[in-house]
Amino acid sequence: MMNPVIKVRRVRPSPLPLPRYQSAHAAGMDLLADIEASLEIAPLGRAAVPAGIALEIPVGFEGQVRPRSGRALEEGLTLVNSPGTVDADYRGEIKVLLVNLGSAPITIRPGDRIAQLVIAPVARAELAEATELEPSSRGGGGFGHTGR
Repeated sequence: MMNPVIKVRRVRPSPLPLPRYQSAHAAGMDLLADIEASLEIAPLGRAAVPAGIALEIPVGFEGQVRPRSGRALEEGLTLVNSPGTVDADYRGEIKVLLVNLGSAPITIRPGDRIAQLVIAPVARAELAEATELEPSSRGGGGFGHTGR
């Protein structure tokens, strides 16, 4: 599969670098907090933190905004909607919907790495209404119901 080209537009002047992969085989690019001053998120508090960029993602792809595992483990910082989806036809500023699940306030500083962006292919399904579905070994069991 060819790597898609993603056009990036800064929504305001910023000294921050554009998102980039931090290693040769990283799946995600770091999104940075494009804020003028530090922001504190109280325990169980939420904030929409701007990344300062808008994207033109090609049709057939999406951007997935995901938490950074280190901050999630160390501080309890994660995303309210994980993963967040950036559709191919969205052209507004990317904002990261952070939530503090930790017991102490978390300070987000200008330029902090706050999330990662993964570009992924999208399959569009065609729904076919049916009166019956093929049986499966799991059947209609609920969450965690695998017959253990």
